[in-house]
Amino acid sequence: MLRVGVTGASGFVGGAVCRAAVAEGWEVSAFGRRPSVAPGHVGGAPYTSWDLLGGRPELPEVDAVVHCAGSVTDWGPPEEIWAANVDGTRNAAAAFPGARFVHVSTASVYDPFRPTVMATEDLAPVSRYVNAYGAAKAAAERVLGEAVVLRPHAVYGPGDTTLLPRVLGAVRGNRLLAVGDGRQLVSLTSVDNLVRACLLAAAGPVGNGVFNVTDARPVVLDDALRAILGERGIDAEPYYLPLKLVGPLAAAAETAFRLLGRPRPPRLTRYAAGHLAVERTLDITAARDRLGFQPAATSFAGAAGW
Repeated sequence: MLRVGVTGASGFVGGAVCRAAVAEGWEVSAFGRRPSVAPGHVGGAPYTSWDLLGGRPELPEVDAVVHCAGSVTDWGPPEEIWAANVDGTRNAAAAFPGARFVHVSTASVYDPFRPTVMATEDLAPVSRYVNAYGAAKAAAERVLGEAVVLRPHAVYGPGDTTLLPRVLGAVRGNRLLAVGDGRQLVSLTSVDNLVRACLLAAAGPVGNGVFNVTDARPVVLDDALRAILGERGIDAEPYYLPLKLVGPLAAAAETAFRLLGRPRPPRLTRYAAGHLAVERTLDITAARDRLGFQPAATSFAGAAGW
């Protein structure tokens, strides 16, 4: 029986990893910042509240750690985002010496200023990022020693707290405002596919390496948006605005919000505007060949209940 610890277990991805690992019959120890979680969220695994930037609780012996904790936001004080993603990752790895370490990173470590076209893992990290999130996640990869690093892109599925709310928040009347022309290809990652990769990485067959993790193949952005709207029963059509127009507006909105000290982000940020305005596709050959990763195709079936 594999003994596995999961950080960030109170969140979207971490909770899903816990439930899947318990279903595999593994001995799971769940850790998260929240004081407590519903037992069903972590599949009934024992849960310990642990702020990775604070004191370390008594920890069990584990064979592997799946590190899902971190700050997933393109808005906020850079020092807080940096601490959560870099210092938190360093502390999590140090807390389990000798255990296989699986780090859930992000495709935001690729160059945000140019299209990402079937990018292979060697094309990141880069020297420039549009915000603290991409820079901090890239730095977190660098602080690790021997580890398995997974890079998903645009994670979605039941319990999604980022992608789906952002899409739904862009609906204005009978229009879903988007950027680009809608014909750009994007690689998306269902939470089920990401969880599958996490479990493969935790159990073997490799102890280190960097792997892109996405659905089976890229999709056309317009097709994906229409599928989401259809599943949610929303009577709206995607309406595309050019990035050259939206980019300056987003930059101005960010400046205004910072000057006003607004804790919440503007509805549109440069990161959000540029992230899906051009092609964002990843090559998953390495994950297929070395991890045995066999992802399902992109699907929004059941999104009405997410």
